[in-house]
Amino acid sequence: MSAENKKTSIFITSPLELEHVARIGAVAPAAVEVLYEPDLLPPTRYVADHKGVEGFSRTADQEHRWRACLARANVLWDFPVPGPDQDQGLSLAPNVRWVQTTSSGVGQLVKDLGLQDSDVIVTTARGVHAGPLAEFVFMALLTYYRDLVHLNAEKGRKHWERYCGDGLEGKKLAVIGAGQVGRRVLAMARAFNMHTAFMGRPGGISNPEEVGADEYFPRDRLHALLGTSDAIVLSTPHTPDTEGMMDAAAIAAMKPGAVVINIARGAVLDETALTSALESGHLGFAALDVFATEPLPADSRLWSLPNVLISPHSASTVAQENALITGIFCRNLELFLEGRDNEMENLLDKARMY
Repeated sequence: MSAENKKTSIFITSPLELEHVARIGAVAPAAVEVLYEPDLLPPTRYVADHKGVEGFSRTADQEHRWRACLARANVLWDFPVPGPDQDQGLSLAPNVRWVQTTSSGVGQLVKDLGLQDSDVIVTTARGVHAGPLAEFVFMALLTYYRDLVHLNAEKGRKHWERYCGDGLEGKKLAVIGAGQVGRRVLAMARAFNMHTAFMGRPGGISNPEEVGADEYFPRDRLHALLGTSDAIVLSTPHTPDTEGMMDAAAIAAMKPGAVVINIARGAVLDETALTSALESGHLGFAALDVFATEPLPADSRLWSLPNVLISPHSASTVAQENALITGIFCRNLELFLEGRDNEMENLLDKARMY
């Protein structure tokens, strides 16, 4: 066997800037080969676009090369997006031992791919998106409470009249799901002198000081938490336990005039009940980055509501995203090559799905 064939093959299956491809290859040039063929991937729409343009398809020759790379790969940067006639699993990549994803919420995908009981290592981008998502939360809160809509309207009219807005200090912010994203939100809330509370997973951390909050609520007190909170931030992973958690009863239990911000997954929140609560005035405002169906259908009533901020699942995407994920990948690659799999960063617990 040649020395080249003994190298660990890394196949990059989603768009990545060349500078980051070079960083990966520089980790251990004698031990790895990086397979990156940009023409096999869809053109990108923006910086750090991991999906590319809709409707992209490979020619017969490109498909042959794509399958050859998958067959050769030991490590994947991202799960490959299959063609319309391909298996949804990794049947075309039988030698893969590790997948580094560009997202953190991939538990449901791993389950759907039938990999929960496999030996394939999955590491995520957990932590990379915490800062951008927390910034989105407070952009939304300040937009609503400081009444940016009013200011923009007054500017358009060239009208000068003093007014009184509202502030964040003293308001209660609840985080549902106090992982890295939720904790970053809580840290920012403290900077605004908000009162903070969180609800964690069963069997998880229940010490408010450890999470950085003022209060802890167990799952069976969800409605009590919702009824006393001015703003609710959903940052929980999508699991069977959290699917539909924020149902009609939970929304009805929310404090009148409350703000809801969903940076988790659309399946966590009942959109129909939320829409009705926003229309009736029971809820004051919603900022939504994720939806049950994406793209959000044109006939959704959410589009026309003035008290809704709609983000096209882009709250976590910032220019430095791929640089940060590459850093995680490079650190993990060193450990992987040394056989120290259990020390790798952001290992996905495939059974728990996060």
